[in-house]
Amino acid sequence: MQQGLTEAAFALAFEGMSVDAALALREGLDWKHFKGSRPDRFADLLSVADLDAHLRTDGARTPRIAMADEARNGSAGVPEEEFALPDGRVDLPRLLARFDAGASLVVSQFHETHPPLAKFCRGLERLFLHAVQSNIYLTPPAAQGFRTHFDTHDVLVLQVEGRKRWRIWDGERVERPTRRTPWPGNMPPLGEPHVLVLEPGDALYIPRGIMHDAATEAGERSLHATIGFMEASWAQAIRALVDEAELADPALRESVPSWRIGEADLLPALAEKLTRLATPAHAERLANLMLEQLARDRQPLPARGLFAPMPEGALRLTEGMHSHLVQDQDGTATLFWTGGTLPLEPGEVAELAALAEGAVPGDAAFARKLWGMGLLEPA
Repeated sequence: MQQGLTEAAFALAFEGMSVDAALALREGLDWKHFKGSRPDRFADLLSVADLDAHLRTDGARTPRIAMADEARNGSAGVPEEEFALPDGRVDLPRLLARFDAGASLVVSQFHETHPPLAKFCRGLERLFLHAVQSNIYLTPPAAQGFRTHFDTHDVLVLQVEGRKRWRIWDGERVERPTRRTPWPGNMPPLGEPHVLVLEPGDALYIPRGIMHDAATEAGERSLHATIGFMEASWAQAIRALVDEAELADPALRESVPSWRIGEADLLPALAEKLTRLATPAHAERLANLMLEQLARDRQPLPARGLFAPMPEGALRLTEGMHSHLVQDQDGTATLFWTGGTLPLEPGEVAELAALAEGAVPGDAAFARKLWGMGLLEPA
């Protein structure tokens, strides 16, 4: 039986782990090295030939194409004018010369233009229910792209070709950093590093805040994909909830009596406003807001093409499109998906539930509507 999108992506990313063990890993602070079962494990996701082909297209532009060289004075980032034209397109001869001189090639968000990575990231998104991205790093021999640093989101490094030596320090250098957390600059790691070599087919999970660096050995190039897990922080989620709640709740639109600062205690009013958000209804709305944001932000991957009549037989909700159902008390519901919202009557809710499991459509007109939206695929 063919694996689904999520099952295939999970098996590739977390080989040998159960879903529960992977979730526990995501919820902890420990890094983990996964030894690959075979060197070509990630060959279907990415290759140097894929990067060569991409660099020869008009889509190869800054800032998605970047270069880094730890040996530079100042920032490790190579100035764009050294490898790109004024309009942002890569200047391939100069880029190749800079690469030959020791700079690493960095291709950001490659899942948005490379279908194998798009499907892989979409499979992981369906499991973790947050955005997943891929950045690609090709490093020449005896070189290092970035200096010792930590990331502000969890990452999974997939070693595709060649070998790379990594140093990893235990413990968060800055507790739970996000993109809004100031980088102090030249922050040294604490303690002694663990040193390991990633070989083709290996993977390395590094939680945010864990300091690390990586370099190639003499005579050894390296190609790896860094899969970024872009989960929201509580602060980010609460900001989104407050922004929406303000539209419906006059109490949140009341003025803060700044003219009373110094003579009045703001704590009771602040506590009352926060308590208004701490309700089951707001908790449910926060969850739906995060799912709606996921559907809006991610590139849709419908199963149908330009000329694709709806097939006969059993159909199911397509795995390439994010969608979720919000049911109302009267039996009606709203389907949230990449293209917006679709109100559903009770009979359509039941039909959608059957299609979610894979079924021959009972309502052909409704199925054709979903097929046209790209929300169905053969079961």
